[in-house]
Amino acid sequence: ALRRRHELRALTRRELLLTVLAGVALAGHFAPWVSSLQLTTVAAATALVTTQLLWVIAADAFRGVAVERSVALGSVLAVAGVLVVSGVDVSVSWRAVTGDLLAIAGGAFAAAYLLLGQRVRTRLSTTAYTAACYGTCATVLLVACLASGTALGGYPAHDWVLIAGVTICAQFLGHSLLNHLLAVMSPLVISMLLLLEVPAAALLAAVWLGQAPAWGVYAGLALILAGLAVVQVTRVQPAAETTGR
Repeated sequence: ALRRRHELRALTRRELLLTVLAGVALAGHFAPWVSSLQLTTVAAATALVTTQLLWVIAADAFRGVAVERSVALGSVLAVAGVLVVSGVDVSVSWRAVTGDLLAIAGGAFAAAYLLLGQRVRTRLSTTAYTAACYGTCATVLLVACLASGTALGGYPAHDWVLIAGVTICAQFLGHSLLNHLLAVMSPLVISMLLLLEVPAAALLAAVWLGQAPAWGVYAGLALILAGLAVVQVTRVQPAAETTGR
């Protein structure tokens, strides 16, 4: 924020509002999705939060943005893979249903976060944008924690190490990479790439948490990869032809 303050000062009122709203949407993504992990399986929570792809497609359709057939087909294949992964370990209980609904809400806010960020990233560098967006997100979540009486300390040292790992890997590297790509890629394509989180999270949960994935996880991975391949190949092909490569 200090090194890029000249960029932040140059923002128009509308751009500043969009940046703040993106931070609020990011907080709206974190709060329900992290909570969902306590109520349902990691595979189901991760699969359902990636429904942000559908929310992005719906937003594009509402704005009158044409969706290519290849994108639609690839999205259907990829979402089918997500449903396969999440459907192999269905637990019929109000607790699980609540967790699933929270994960879907997290996906809706994630879509808003990407769509709003795309509008601002054309003007702001990744560093300046993430400083403003993450700062807003942290402020909103801090207020929510204080209002709900959530403990902000007193955790074991092991938990603080895990929190630091999430902050460095998932936030500073993961989300910052997504925000960097927003300058050159659409929220739709980024949302499709995020579908790879589903099988990865399921496999990690099997190793660390003992939530062993069923065979459907591997079948779902194949569908997700097929959907990504359809979108990427058909989108790259025309570009290569027009440049003579």
